[in-house]
Amino acid sequence: MQDLLPHAAPPLLRELAERSAGITEDCNCRAVDSSGWISLPLSLPETQLVDVATLITDPYAEPTFTEYHPEGTRYDSPTAPIAPAWYPYNRCNIARCSRCARHYLRYMEAGGYFVDRRIRALDQPALVVEAD
Repeated sequence: MQDLLPHAAPPLLRELAERSAGITEDCNCRAVDSSGWISLPLSLPETQLVDVATLITDPYAEPTFTEYHPEGTRYDSPTAPIAPAWYPYNRCNIARCSRCARHYLRYMEAGGYFVDRRIRALDQPALVVEAD
């Protein structure tokens, strides 16, 4: 429930990314490369991720579907900026792995006939931007 979670402004995002970058412990949450957006892998049970913050500013407002890629990156690129005001970050919660304490961005992609839970590792503080 994002209305009970603290809102994560860019400074907190960077702090959580720095913490995650410093974790060297081996964990099943790292069995698949999630440096860019991926579907939640079968190796990572959803129950292992605990929401700790949100990027959703107003749960009643319709956020933009426009992405932010000033350097020509793409949605699933490992070097794509983490821009909280832009899609898909404006629909994300931040979750922590209950085993190793790494942080992940996650949201649910929903189409006409499917639901896809997606995650991206939050471990590159330099990618967090404050673009509006």
